[in-house]
Amino acid sequence: MSSLSIYRNPGSPWEERAVCFFFDQYTACDKPEGGSHLGFIPRLYAGCQGPGAVEPAPSCLRLAVDAAALLTLGNQVKAPSLVTQARHRLALAVQGLRRALDSPVERVKDNTFAAVVILALFEDISGERNGLASSHTVGFEALMKLRGESLLNEQGLDMFKFAYVHTRIEALLLRQKPRFSTHDLVMRLDPADPLQRLIMVVNELDPMSLENPLTSDTTDPGVITTLASRIEIYRALDSELAEWSRSLPTSWLPHACRSHTGEDVLTYQGQFSASIWSYYHALRILLQVTILEFLQTLTSIVRSSGIQREAVRQEAEGSRLIQSLIGDTCRAIPFSFGAIDQLGNPLASQGASQIRAFNVYHMIWPLWYILTCGHATPAQAQQIRRALAEKGSEVGIKLALVLAEGGQGVMPLMLGSLAPSNEPRLALECP
Repeated sequence: MSSLSIYRNPGSPWEERAVCFFFDQYTACDKPEGGSHLGFIPRLYAGCQGPGAVEPAPSCLRLAVDAAALLTLGNQVKAPSLVTQARHRLALAVQGLRRALDSPVERVKDNTFAAVVILALFEDISGERNGLASSHTVGFEALMKLRGESLLNEQGLDMFKFAYVHTRIEALLLRQKPRFSTHDLVMRLDPADPLQRLIMVVNELDPMSLENPLTSDTTDPGVITTLASRIEIYRALDSELAEWSRSLPTSWLPHACRSHTGEDVLTYQGQFSASIWSYYHALRILLQVTILEFLQTLTSIVRSSGIQREAVRQEAEGSRLIQSLIGDTCRAIPFSFGAIDQLGNPLASQGASQIRAFNVYHMIWPLWYILTCGHATPAQAQQIRRALAEKGSEVGIKLALVLAEGGQGVMPLMLGSLAPSNEPRLALECP
């Protein structure tokens, strides 16, 4: 599990042990491969302990971190009393966040944005999303719009990346138009940074364009034009993604080897790189699946031998590419989830892998999309479902368990269950 024992200081209060464990499991500062996850949180949290901690922004961040920490430790040691305390702190954190958002001064502080980050993480750890929709998407979009370029400093950029990925995944899966355009912010990112460059490419994909434009009126010439145009746009984006993978520094590239069990596996310099590659694979699969769908629609309404031949060619090439991308993702699962090292040697000891919770968290959505896209083989689907269930259980992320249990039937089920939640949502709306 972790190099940091939960019982490092048996005499310390549970709250202190919970915070230490949470930071160990969910925060990481910059590493040589560029990986960072909430590395700014411990520093901000430490600043919430002083005389100014009574102000709404630091107060709500402290309560949000305490809530997430108690939940994380409660899940790990199977202690319902800690989970109950976590929910009490959560309610107080939400109240404090509303007060912070009501203040023009407090709402633009890093503490306020960071509190929303932690509350979104709490929602996923507890597995309490409303279908695929997060309760905190509107808040993220509003705060990104409010903060603007002030998010592009080192600390703000880390928060922006978390919020962007959180909201963009939801927009793509639900095919919804984001309330706030991130174009101006994204265009100011550093294209030399692999992750930032990937964000720049993804930002070109309009989530709403993934919806099939065909209506009951198959004679509408506008539908044909729209289909053809979108197919070309997706092909261009797919080429950009392929170029992204070819332009990566050597340290980011996968390494093919045999594991100690004799399996062909892919490993990386670090698990952060592995998770970014899994997103890359899922994005290209999404584009290829959509191209195939739109071409099939086009051939059903346009009787053209040229289009028919193109559809047959695309189906063969697209299907091969999809299978290759899924295969590469599955071959990387043993490394991504801490079972083997870069050379394929075993890392697990006494039944527990050497992986931290944020590494599992990074892998959930790309694996779930591959599981539900309809192109994974039964063996691949079983491998993904088992990885999500086992590792989600090991690190206490219930969202992973929820998605693993749904399997291939969860996509239409979850997409069709997006009634407004009764849970309280953030008070800050986009104008």
